[in-house]
Amino acid sequence: MTVVPPASGEPRRPEGPRNPGDAWVIAESGEKYWGRFGAAGLLAYDAARGILLQHRVSWSHFGGTWGLPGGALHEGESAIAGAIREAQEEAGVPDGAVRARFTSVLDLGIWSYTTVVADVRVPFEPVISDPESVALEWVPVDQVDSRPLHPGFGASWSALRTLLTVRPAVVVDAANVVGSVPDGWWKDRAGAAARLRARLEGLAVPADDLDLGGDEWFPEVSMVVEGQARGIDDDASAVAVIRAEAAGDDAIVAEVERRVTGAETVIAVTSDRKLRERVERAGAGQIRSAGWLLELLAAHG
Repeated sequence: MTVVPPASGEPRRPEGPRNPGDAWVIAESGEKYWGRFGAAGLLAYDAARGILLQHRVSWSHFGGTWGLPGGALHEGESAIAGAIREAQEEAGVPDGAVRARFTSVLDLGIWSYTTVVADVRVPFEPVISDPESVALEWVPVDQVDSRPLHPGFGASWSALRTLLTVRPAVVVDAANVVGSVPDGWWKDRAGAAARLRARLEGLAVPADDLDLGGDEWFPEVSMVVEGQARGIDDDASAVAVIRAEAAGDDAIVAEVERRVTGAETVIAVTSDRKLRERVERAGAGQIRSAGWLLELLAAHG
């Protein structure tokens, strides 16, 4: 692969057609930010090994420092897709190895940078796959700030480190949510439950809704089904389907208790007054109505 030498600290790039996002944004102060459509980086967190850090090559912007694999977004590309793409290009992160937990956005008006914090689901060894890295290492969380960090990452690391301890999980009373919309769900309860599961896939919740830091969270989701809805088809969805063997309310309380025991911050979704009291006693940190969830799903299409 022929590599074109960089100009003025610009990341080195392969010879050939240039992506329109690969350009500097220059502020009135003269400060330069890489990425015409903004930029994003992946903070991959492995509970056993720590954070995947990139030692930046000397000719890059803030060369010689340690930061996150990342770079300029393509036009129309989401921050999560862009961060993972860049991490694959720069560190060989395999497909499906990480799951986004939350995003944190630095928005300067003329330019933005999104840190995508993701949990490693399938352990992997990083591979230097382009010229922008001197080294790639898993660094224990308590040793990250001992490295000479990229200024942007260094400024955000303290807040990001605190949020690494937060793991929100949503437990959904499927019968209550499905039953709140008179769309004929009673004709096919299993089908209605399957449609709700599909909508819950990749659930994104604004941080303000959860009283958390960051900008947007992607919690683990469990939905509890009962009665005829227990006939919902199995699929490869990331949404955990809990089939109540007896009373649905009992299964919901048990799932809340299980999640709380696992040190997760649990958000229970139900409009049933008595059940709301039970899940609160079970340790749910927040209780939201069926209407809250439906509005959230509608806002995200």
